[in-house]
Amino acid sequence: MTDQRPAPAAPAPARAGGLRERKKRRTRDALLRAALLLFVAQGYEQTTVDEITDAVEVSQRTFFRYFASKEEAAFAVQELVESHFLAALAARPGGEGPLEALRNAVLSAWDTVEDALFEVVPVDLYMRTYQLIESTPALLAVHLRRSTELEERISRLIAAREGLDVDADPRPRVAVAAFSGVMRVTGRLWGQGQDASVSAIRRMTEVYLDQIGPALAADWKCPPASDRG
Repeated sequence: MTDQRPAPAAPAPARAGGLRERKKRRTRDALLRAALLLFVAQGYEQTTVDEITDAVEVSQRTFFRYFASKEEAAFAVQELVESHFLAALAARPGGEGPLEALRNAVLSAWDTVEDALFEVVPVDLYMRTYQLIESTPALLAVHLRRSTELEERISRLIAAREGLDVDADPRPRVAVAAFSGVMRVTGRLWGQGQDASVSAIRRMTEVYLDQIGPALAADWKCPPASDRG
């Protein structure tokens, strides 16, 4: 793996549309921000749809026009960030190996996550929501299920990059399982820490991803390179 920091992805384009569509987006974004602010302030399960709609001064009917449930609102920004990562992965040069492409894509996605969330929610609110998901059993269960679905999408993307049949060759799913396992560990450890910044989770992600190779080595007597003086 290279230690070179990946070039940032291009900023997300401004969202187009007519006046009606812009008004609908503004309403949806306002509901989303209100929901996430209430979730992180008082807890997901303690927050009601009425409280969210009261904060925006709209009806429950309006809320359910945009979100099927509180759960969907809780994961709306997570879905946006996942799409941002998949776009970064699809844009990686073909010469990179699968694990190198995954590593560089996730670091690039963290570098440009603020651009991906532009006009939707502040990045710090997303990070606090991410911590909330990691610490709320009901949300964590959904997060794990969604992660499994995301792994399959990533595996198929990696297989396409390598010109492989994902159902005939196990390597794409094995590589993605290793990558996803590291991401799961870093997300959990970061969520338990005091630093909720993007830089903190990016730094931890980079360190842990760079240990995949050493962790697979036959001889563990020699300490990882990061531990050597």
